[in-house]
Amino acid sequence: MRIAVTGSIATDHLMTFPGRFADQLVADQLHTVSLSFLVDNLDVRRGGVGANIAFGMGQLGTNPVLVGAAGSDFDEYRAWLDRHGVDTESVRISETLHTARFVCTTDADHNQIGSFYTGAMSEARLIELKTVADRVGGLDLVLIGADDPEGMMRHTEECRSRAIPFAADFSQQIARMDGEEIRLLLDGATFLFSNEYEKGLIESKTGWTDAEILGKVGHRVTTLGSRGVRIEKVGEETIEVGCPDEDAKVDPTGVGDAFRAGFLSGLAWGVSMERAAQVGCMLATLVIETLGTQEYELRRAPFMDRFRKAYGDAAAIEVESYLGL
Repeated sequence: MRIAVTGSIATDHLMTFPGRFADQLVADQLHTVSLSFLVDNLDVRRGGVGANIAFGMGQLGTNPVLVGAAGSDFDEYRAWLDRHGVDTESVRISETLHTARFVCTTDADHNQIGSFYTGAMSEARLIELKTVADRVGGLDLVLIGADDPEGMMRHTEECRSRAIPFAADFSQQIARMDGEEIRLLLDGATFLFSNEYEKGLIESKTGWTDAEILGKVGHRVTTLGSRGVRIEKVGEETIEVGCPDEDAKVDPTGVGDAFRAGFLSGLAWGVSMERAAQVGCMLATLVIETLGTQEYELRRAPFMDRFRKAYGDAAAIEVESYLGL
């Protein structure tokens, strides 16, 4: 099963200010703020939902096709993804714009001042999926992740017109989308991914009930935080999968992307929805224990030991065969 992952490609530039922003602000001069903070450190991390999901799938050996737009500064990031099993040949390189970037400073009280530069991400709308499909010999599923909104719309419409199954995954972009856009993006999706909060927002913005939305998609996959995930399909029994025990809770950033990577890898292997969700939850647990969205290491033996402890011998034996153990 060949899966393409569309979505943002970005780098995060994270800085720490040892003081408090509040101490630097003058109440009656907020209309003319001009401040510069001397920070203690700079942490540059690879990110973007498309790249995060593709990285996780690459770690599991399913060779995903990453579809997105980046700048001429993408060379080092591309090499990283290539080394970790991601097909990056369908990433569009902008001739004029830098790769999308999030720049954020956090103070001693954990308040943040940040900016997001969309940059080359805006050119995702120029990518044709047919070209991608022709290059790799066809696509069995396209995950349409948070990206340039016009790009998300184009990819969705192209999947419908070419009868390519697709998964709708709005995540960060749902806040800026209106009800009509969301209705267009989810209708006919093979999978609809969201967390619990996004689930409610989708229903509120579209005006459709939970049952109405479930009738318009193949499966509704809702992540439940520490409680795991719920998978629903009309006429079938709901599947609920819990999370493995965490060794530590370091940073939740990228946990949802890791779940999707594991779940999609399970689909690529051809295992059951329940088993795919278990793989997703195990991979998500590795990410929450790590600082950064692509900094975890998937060591197969420890991964399977923890998977077996969480989900049992039968589940582990089935998954082991796909991990080369």
